[in-house]
Amino acid sequence: MLRRLGTVPKKRGSRVGETCPDIFELSDGNFAIIGTEATAALGPHLPPDAARADYERIVVISRDTLIHAKKDIPDA
Repeated sequence: MLRRLGTVPKKRGSRVGETCPDIFELSDGNFAIIGTEATAALGPHLPPDAARADYERIVVISRDTLIHAKKDIPDA
């Protein structure tokens, strides 16, 4: 992992440092997300043009997590 995108969870108001959504940039240019697993709940509601492989999972992060990460997300 190269770096965290956004603010440290504790500074976003997390009282417990064990279960906080987070976003990390990886050395290969991809991103890793820590979030709440929601594949079973959200998978059936994906739009028709979206697909998910068996090895992929849908995770949910808070809006606050993404907003704080926005400043660190590279432009295309």
